[in-house]
Amino acid sequence: MVFSSALFLFLFLPVVLTLVLLARRIESRNALLLMFSLIFYAWGEPIFILLALASTLMNYFLGLWVDHSNDPERRKFVVVLSVVLNVGILTFFKYANFAFENLNAVLAIFHFRSVPLPNLLLPIGISFFTFHALSYVIDVYRRKWKAAKNPADVALYIFFFPQMIAGPILRWSAIAPQLVKRVITLAGFVEGIRRFVGGLAKKMIVANVVAIPVREIFDLSSNELTTPVAWFGVLCYTLQIYFDFSGYSDMAVGLGKMFGFEFIENFNFPYISQSIKEFWRRWHISLSTWFRDYLYIPLGGNRCSMMRNYFNLILVFFLCGLWHGATWPFVIWGLYHGLFLLLEKTRFGILVDKMPRPFRHVYAVLVIICGWVLFRSETLSQAITFFNAMSGLNHAVAVPQPLSRYVTSQVLSSIGIGIILSAPLWPWVRELCGKMVKATPEPFQAPALFAGLLLETLLNAALLLISLAWLAGGTYNPFIYYRF
Repeated sequence: MVFSSALFLFLFLPVVLTLVLLARRIESRNALLLMFSLIFYAWGEPIFILLALASTLMNYFLGLWVDHSNDPERRKFVVVLSVVLNVGILTFFKYANFAFENLNAVLAIFHFRSVPLPNLLLPIGISFFTFHALSYVIDVYRRKWKAAKNPADVALYIFFFPQMIAGPILRWSAIAPQLVKRVITLAGFVEGIRRFVGGLAKKMIVANVVAIPVREIFDLSSNELTTPVAWFGVLCYTLQIYFDFSGYSDMAVGLGKMFGFEFIENFNFPYISQSIKEFWRRWHISLSTWFRDYLYIPLGGNRCSMMRNYFNLILVFFLCGLWHGATWPFVIWGLYHGLFLLLEKTRFGILVDKMPRPFRHVYAVLVIICGWVLFRSETLSQAITFFNAMSGLNHAVAVPQPLSRYVTSQVLSSIGIGIILSAPLWPWVRELCGKMVKATPEPFQAPALFAGLLLETLLNAALLLISLAWLAGGTYNPFIYYRF
């Protein structure tokens, strides 16, 4: 089930909200949320609900084991066992085909018979719920929070429908207190609606519109792809992936607020970054901090020799790329970002820091955009074709496609909106309006505040209506990160 669908917006969400708001006790609300979260996940892949439930029970018992044990060696053994089992499940479903494909490529070199591919289906959101499960056991091991007494609490933490499919990646230590004590306030509910509508608008008005030329351009063959068309396609994808994923994250955060939960923010205007280091502080924050806290720091982080630190960094980003998908373009994308982070620790980083601000921004954006070519390409040959076209080295363009074929007024409008909203303009406007209200003489403050709230309400209503209009006239377009 997709957030940006009529079924979710007009049936599923209203029913869940109504029943949860009518329930008085927090235990009843948790039970309702768990039941509807299971329905939400089973709607798309009912068979894999058994896998997710089995994973939940497994980690529930592992959490009890490590929590009740006082023997340091035994507790470490349980954590290692948890990592092996959870990563093993993830590897089996997500990387088995990839491993067999590469094995067959090696076998073909030596003219050996290939091994049949298992052709396993990939459970939706397996990368996300695996990291949630690992966080549960590791947080209990680190004594950040006790293990759950009720397996339903672990199930709700892993299955909670706003975040299970594509994050943000939650921590047990942050969610566990909210499972036993939280309040749904009017202010939080209204803010949740605002965030949800804003995320829906990002998805429908920007991401889904620019997705059309992205799909068409990345389907072109090397003898059709020209330099302007390649750059236009990558620009559109740069906006698509940000507004698609940050739109989902905004909707997830908004839904959490409606039910009284506070989730970690996943994006902080990453395209205003002036270095790749800064980019990863702003992009997919829940993933980058997860790798930092559960892998990079335990490996020694930067509290070790320079060469070991470089190894830790490259390993983390190798796994980050592999986490996104079982293809070589994803792996190289992760290594590519790791390489630039490594370079920024050297004299190259010092030179970047000394550049004027606009040049630092251009550097970061160009590196990010080139990285998206790898991220979007299905094969390395496709990525090479795009890099050749972008650099003007693609001389075998027999049937060049005109740029005008992909540049429509709707696409240009969405690109313009996307570029503007990639900067923190709206938060700045809200902050400025708040300062103006505070500076207003006392008798006029209340009317000014009411006018501001009314204007923002009308704006959100307009965004919702426009998004629904796009929803009614569009086609099925799931979120990009559903595939991970």
